[in-house]
Amino acid sequence: MAEEEANILIVEDSPTMALTYREYLRPAGYDVHIAETGMAALEAIEALNPAVILLDLKLPDMDGLEILKKLSGDHHRARVIVITAHGSVKTAVDAMREGAADFLLKPFTAERLTTTVKNALEIFRLESIVEQFAGRKAKKFGRFIGDSPAMQAVYRMIEDSAASRASVFIMGPSGTGKELCAEALHQLSPRRSKRFVAINCAAIPANLMESEIFGHKKGAFTGATSDRDGAAVTADGGTLFLDEICEMPLDLQAKLLRFIQTGHVVPVGSNEARHVDVRFVCATNRIPWEEVEAGRFREDLYYRLHVVPIHVPPLKDRGTDVLLIARELLKHYAEEEEKTFDTIAPEAEERLLAHSWPGNVRELGNVIQSAVVLNDGPVLTTEMLQALIGPVRNRRLGTTMANGAPLPAGTPAPTEAPPLEDGTIEPLELAERKLIERAVRLSGGKVRLAAEKLGVNASTLYRKMKNWSDQPEG
Repeated sequence: MAEEEANILIVEDSPTMALTYREYLRPAGYDVHIAETGMAALEAIEALNPAVILLDLKLPDMDGLEILKKLSGDHHRARVIVITAHGSVKTAVDAMREGAADFLLKPFTAERLTTTVKNALEIFRLESIVEQFAGRKAKKFGRFIGDSPAMQAVYRMIEDSAASRASVFIMGPSGTGKELCAEALHQLSPRRSKRFVAINCAAIPANLMESEIFGHKKGAFTGATSDRDGAAVTADGGTLFLDEICEMPLDLQAKLLRFIQTGHVVPVGSNEARHVDVRFVCATNRIPWEEVEAGRFREDLYYRLHVVPIHVPPLKDRGTDVLLIARELLKHYAEEEEKTFDTIAPEAEERLLAHSWPGNVRELGNVIQSAVVLNDGPVLTTEMLQALIGPVRNRRLGTTMANGAPLPAGTPAPTEAPPLEDGTIEPLELAERKLIERAVRLSGGKVRLAAEKLGVNASTLYRKMKNWSDQPEG
C-alpha cells in the first residue's frame, strides 16, 4: 500500500485516549494523526485524505454523526471506524447507516483495534484496485473480452496468482470462459514456454481417463498397441488443466492426489514412476464443497487443489461486456464467412442486453455465428436475432418480451401459468420433475444423454435427482 493510503486519523477529544490509540497502532508502522475537535477533524481530512478514520461520536463542538454525513455527501473513500463509550447498539447502527464501515465499543484491546484497522486498510486497498482497473478500461485480457468490474476482479486474481506454483480452482457456469482463464494463467506464468495441456474430465470415458492423464504401456489393455505419454508427462514443466474436475471418478481422484503429493506418475501397465513437474489448474461448473459433502469429491483432494479460487461470473452479470463480445464475434464470423457485417443496430444491441444468456458466452457466440451465416450485412438487426434468441426474459424487469423490445416501466409481470388440459395448474417443481424423469426414461436411464437432450449440464440433473431421493415419502 502506498504511504499516503496508510494515513490514519484519530478523532478523539481526550488527548490521553488519542495517544493510547496511537501507541496501540505504532508497532504496525502506520502513519497516525490526531484531531481533538470536529472542526480540526474536517481540516485534517481535507489536508491528509486519510484511508481510515477512528471517530469518537462525542466531540466538544459537534456530533460525530455530522462528520459522517459530510463524508458520505462528499463521497469520501475513507473507511470510518466509529468509537463510542456508551455501549449502545442503536448508536452504532445509526453510525453504520450514515456510512461508517465498523465500530468499536470502549474499552477495547490493542489487538482488537489493530485488527479492525488492518481490515479497514485492506478493504480500502481493494477498492482502490477496482477503481484503478475501472479507469483503465482494458477491453481485452488474454483471450477474454470485457471491462466490467466483475471481470476486472478476475483479471486481478489471474495477475496475482500467475507467477505462483499454487494450484488454482476456477469456478463458474458452463460457457463463461473457464478454459480462457486457465490459458491466461499459463501465459502470464514463468511456465509459458512449456506446454498447456487441457483434459476435459466430463468428455472422457471413465475407463480411459487414467490412461489419458498418466499414459500407458504397450499391451496394458485392449487397443494399447504402443507406449503413450499421458497429459501429465506432456505438460511437464508447464500447466495441466483439468476441466470439469468434479466429474472425475473417486478411484482416479485417489491416484491424482498421490500424483500431486509425490510429483510422480505411473503409466497404466507399468510399475516405474516418472517425476513430472506441472502446475495444476482445475475448473468446475459445480460448487466444489457441495460435491465434497455429497461424497462425490475427496475432501483431501479438494484442499490440495482449492488453494487459489477464481470465480468467473456469468454473462448476465457482466453488463455491457455483452456488446463488446458481440461486436468482436461479429467481426470474426463475418471474416470467416466472407460476409459484410460490421455493425449491430441499436435496437439489436438492446435485445442482446435484455437476454439473460443462460448459456453464457458460448450461447452468445452461437447466436452471432448463426445470424452471420443465415443473413447478409452490413448491419445485424433485431429481426436477424428474433428466431435465434426467442422470447427474451428481461434481466432488469423479470418479464418476458415476445418481440425483444423492453416493456415499459411499471408493466406488470404475467402471474398466470398455462393451464393443463383439465383446467388445473400444476406446480412448476412437479412439472419439472416429470419432464426430467421422462427424459431420463426415454434416454434408457442415461442421465448424461438426458441432460444433453434437455440442453442442461448433467450435474444439474444429478443434483435435482439427489434432492428428490432425500425427500421423505408420503
